[in-house]
Formats: sequence, structure tokens, C-alpha cells
Amino acid sequence: MEEEISICKKTESHIIKLFAYDKSYENQIIGTDEAGRGPAAGGVFASAVFFPNHTDELIEELSILNDSKQLSKKKRESLYDTIKENTINSTIYIEVDEIERINILNASLKAMKLAVENVLYQAAEKTGLNNKNFMVLVDGNKRIKDFYLAPQKWVIKGDSTSASIAAASILAKVSRDRYMEKLDKEFPEYGWSKNAGYLTKEHLNAIDKYGLCKYHRPSFLKKHFAKQEQLSLF
Repeated sequence: MEEEISICKKTESHIIKLFAYDKSYENQIIGTDEAGRGPAAGGVFASAVFFPNHTDELIEELSILNDSKQLSKKKRESLYDTIKENTINSTIYIEVDEIERINILNASLKAMKLAVENVLYQAAEKTGLNNKNFMVLVDGNKRIKDFYLAPQKWVIKGDSTSASIAAASILAKVSRDRYMEKLDKEFPEYGWSKNAGYLTKEHLNAIDKYGLCKYHRPSFLKKHFAKQEQLSLF
């Protein structure tokens, strides 16, 4: 019983810190994060989130909010609807052909930019504030390219630091997982419902057996094919 109380207090403390970080800025906060930079298949997703209100009830509902990678699929799913219903949010994805054309970093930043612009427009309209009254917090160590509508700041490990970024990470991750599950029905041989397009051993074996499909990112597989070519020489 004492252990359960300790865990609850720790969780409660963490969510309070996440919101306290956002409140430490004078500006209203929009957080953004991406999902899918690393996989070798499927598009890259980015979400942006603005919390119009930070009520005690909402904070309690989001008590397990954290970096999406630190949460189980079940917990991410349980947070998804609460975030969608209590925030101004947008999720954008960039497909494989564009990733291959402009590279994954630029594709990720473009998705973030589009998602943030959507949220900023709606948030400014809802609050009556000027764009410059908002601050965009970007997860990672890069700023959004060619974005000048509002101040922005990158935050390393932002998804475990800022409530808005953490919420964006949940929306992006859940949205991408659902998308990969749909692609899995079209190409079940690659196991995307389980590996989400990451290069697991099973995924690589399937690629060697069946080749690439239209949802693969060829540029992510150059090293693998080079290695296979070298092995075939022996």
C-alpha cells in the first residue's frame, strides 16, 4: 500500500512539473514533436498542441503524461482522446516520396511547421492574442526552418520536460502507430503492426525475402544492401 502511494505521488509530481515548465514562460506555449524519423518504412508524423486551460481536473486525467516512448501502447491510447478533446492540436504527416526527396530531417521539420501553423492560427483566434504572444517549444536540438510567425525554442528531451511537447509526442506516436497498422494490412509480410517500420531482424529478413514495397524508404536501406552485396561475394 505504501509503495502504491509513493508511485502515485511520484507520478503526480511529474505531471505538475511538466505543466510548471510551460507556465514558466511569459508566452502561451505550443509544443511540437515528431514520430517516425528512425523507421525505414512509412511516413513521418508531427503534432502540435496548445492547452487553452490547465485545470486541476485535466492535470489529474493526464497524470501519467510523459515522453511517449516511456509509456506502454495502452497508456498512450488512454491519453490520446483526453489530449484531443482538451487541446487545440494538429497532426501532419509527410509521405515516403517526399522524405526521399528532401531527407528525413527536413521532412520532420516541415511536418512540425505545418502542424504548428495550424495550431497557432486557431489558438490566436480563440484567445484573441497576437502570434508573438505565443512561444513554440520544439522537441530536440533543431528549430523549425523558415518559421517566423512566433518565437520558438528547441528543448532537448522536451517530451519529458514540457506538458505541451509530451502531449504532442503522444498524438504523433499514436497517429503513426495507427497508420502503420493500416499499412500492415496491405503488406502483412513486413510485420509493421509490431515493428512500426523499424529495422528489426524480422523486418530485414522480410525485405531480403520479398524486396521493398512502395512504403519503404530506400535511402534508409543503403547500408543493408551494401552489406548483403559484400556477403554475396564470399
